Amino acid sequence: MNRSDCEVWTSKYAGLRIAVVGDFCLDRYFDIDPSKTEVSLETGLPVHNLTGIRCFAGAAGTIVNNLAALGAAKIWPIGLSGDDAEGWALRRALGKLPGVDLTHFTTSGEVHTFTYSKPLVHRAGQPPEELSRLDLKNERPTPESLREKLTTALHAALAWSDAVIVLDQVDLAGTGVVTPDLLAALGQWIQQHPGTVVIGDSRRSLAGWPSMVFKMNARELGLLSGQPVDSLEHVQSAVESLAQRNRQAAFVTLAERGIVGALPDFPSVHVDARPVRGPIDIVGAGDSVTANLAMAMAAGLPLRESMEMAMAAASHVIHQLGTTGTASVADLRAAFP
Repeated sequence: MNRSDCEVWTSKYAGLRIAVVGDFCLDRYFDIDPSKTEVSLETGLPVHNLTGIRCFAGAAGTIVNNLAALGAAKIWPIGLSGDDAEGWALRRALGKLPGVDLTHFTTSGEVHTFTYSKPLVHRAGQPPEELSRLDLKNERPTPESLREKLTTALHAALAWSDAVIVLDQVDLAGTGVVTPDLLAALGQWIQQHPGTVVIGDSRRSLAGWPSMVFKMNARELGLLSGQPVDSLEHVQSAVESLAQRNRQAAFVTLAERGIVGALPDFPSVHVDARPVRGPIDIVGAGDSVTANLAMAMAAGLPLRESMEMAMAAASHVIHQLGTTGTASVADLRAAFP
């Protein structure tokens, strides 16, 4: 793909409407200046003085961040937040993004807001150093009343969407947004609307999910397929089998080796990752790939070109240190000669 092709394809992005269904979390960064470290008189432990606190939408929110950077016309987050301070910060972060409509986003006192708190030490001339993360998660099953609200919200947003992204981020099955109830409703809708792009991604497993575009990493592919994935050839074979079984496109990210994708009845395609330029931070790279694949496919890009766009975005994102980055249309166009 060249820059002219990229400009033609990305010019279609401004008319797209995307629903993002799944586990939204608050990414909260605590910026620490080590030169200001003190010792607590009470405990004798180090005191890390903060120079700033930065809040962003994370997990499914990272996908929304990337869709907004790409200029989608409308983005419907379908997810949960608690009626707590973290939930306020999450909704505020989402609501500031262009194109985001929170009509279908649910707030409830029955859950905590899923939160990643990330202390970052900043030293002059060095990449930020992340200390031990502090997480706030829900460990009880999502209440039935909230599952019903989420399914209703899903149907309302699907009616107007050009593409749908589903992200299952929680560690414990049934404690987040992507419950069996929601997957069953989504599967019925996919059968009735086979032409819509629906991309699924789960940090646990896509086993048992309805047929849709599957996106995963090599480890997840190995667990799902039961096939060896220790070489590029093995990955390509497993991806082709998965696409054939689901009758949908399938994608597998391979970190520094790039990405492999396949369509039913066609050989797989491999696109290399772009060269690394100095220090990198891989947080959010996978979500940027998901967002870019969804936009590209909804705009009608062929398989290889969709993957090239996703790799350009991921390369831009990993070179943004100390934050969960995004890539804009301008960034993508600049990445192609």
